[in-house]
Amino acid sequence: MYIRTHRGVSVPIASLILLATCALATMCCSADEPAVFSPPSQGGALAPRGHFVESNGAALYRAICQGCHMPDARGARGAGMYPALAANPKLASAAYPTLTVLQGRRGMPGFSDSLSDDQVAEVVNYVRSHFGNNFTDRVASGDVARLRAPLP
Repeated sequence: MYIRTHRGVSVPIASLILLATCALATMCCSADEPAVFSPPSQGGALAPRGHFVESNGAALYRAICQGCHMPDARGARGAGMYPALAANPKLASAAYPTLTVLQGRRGMPGFSDSLSDDQVAEVVNYVRSHFGNNFTDRVASGDVARLRAPLP
């Protein structure tokens, strides 16, 4: 059996039913698929004062950074350019990523209003010691506070 479309093309009814079934199956099953990114358990939630609730570097990276820099920290290009953090020699100076997280850089927003000194130190230390980065000197929350002090 065939149906004529508005342009006079004949289409088998079985093809239409198959197409409709596939569309419905896709809509029903896509909600059960795992996320491409590995979200933190809190889902990147904000605390009442506007700070992120995650406290360790890995969770902060997943909640804030991986959306642009990717889960493997290799960066991305597309609607914008998101630099790779993986094996990045610019991270040798602990002040560079710390100030970048606080102030932002180019298209990246600053997080000084939404991350505590401890959280900034945690995420900076995480990135500097993962993804092929092996910088062993650690940033302390006091270091972050000193860099934050002169910021507007």
